[in-house]
Amino acid sequence: MGGLQIKTWSTPVISEKKRLVPCNLCGGQNFKKSLSCEGFFYVRCSNCDLVQMNPQPMPEEVKKRYGEDYLAYELKNEKAFLDLQLLALKDAGFFELKREQLPFNSPCASVPLCENLGNRALDIGCATGSLLEWLRDRGWETTGVEISGPQADYGRQMRKLDIRNLPLEENNFPAACFDTVLAAHLIEHLNDPASLVREVRRILVPGGRFFVTTPNISGFQARILKNRWRSAIFDHLYLFSAKTLSRLLEENGFIIEKIASWGGLAAGLAPMPLKSLFDKAAKRFGLGDVMIIRAKKHLT
Repeated sequence: MGGLQIKTWSTPVISEKKRLVPCNLCGGQNFKKSLSCEGFFYVRCSNCDLVQMNPQPMPEEVKKRYGEDYLAYELKNEKAFLDLQLLALKDAGFFELKREQLPFNSPCASVPLCENLGNRALDIGCATGSLLEWLRDRGWETTGVEISGPQADYGRQMRKLDIRNLPLEENNFPAACFDTVLAAHLIEHLNDPASLVREVRRILVPGGRFFVTTPNISGFQARILKNRWRSAIFDHLYLFSAKTLSRLLEENGFIIEKIASWGGLAAGLAPMPLKSLFDKAAKRFGLGDVMIIRAKKHLT
């Protein structure tokens, strides 16, 4: 996966209404400076090590960032994004999973299957819907959530997809209505990741899987580049490590099944032989620039 390089979207640093927030993982209020970037900074929780922007922009300010310009960026890169998503899902064992055997009286026990997994998939932050379209064309029953109006409109109009233009928690999906939930490069953009994780647990069937892809602040690139790391950008309100993201999932009713990461050094940072060596080491030791976590909702 190291050969696919895409410039990360970043909203120009602007003045926004902000507020101080407690740690989203442990609720702590003691922080130390972590990364000082141009026009903003990150702090690290003294208790649990979660890195977050603080103070944070208000939710209504965050939503304003993803308009027509963001749609153009997604359309330009959507083939590469889809390829990366499919490779990440392969690394996480998505294509090999079996549906859990549910109790006979489970409200989801009679749901028709799509090959191995149950066939109802939700993609949160689905952008223009390229992954949803790929899944739908292979027999999945798909739904998307995308707060960017232009992107949601594109997916609905051009791909005839069911995409909801509201934050996940405001859609009021029925409990246990999805077999699989996907969220690629979304959780780091949210004001309240813990709220999203709790809602995903509610809407997943018992034994359902949640696939979360996000930058890895414990990777080689983050450690070497620090505030010059390509994911230390204005749009990322949280920077997770495998440890902090796993804890967030586990404390909200999930079992961590698999963690994979990739990307040792970005193209141009080192000669190809050295980059290849770092890429292999990053993948082997979980020190990649990006990670995916496969988490399973408890059966009870």
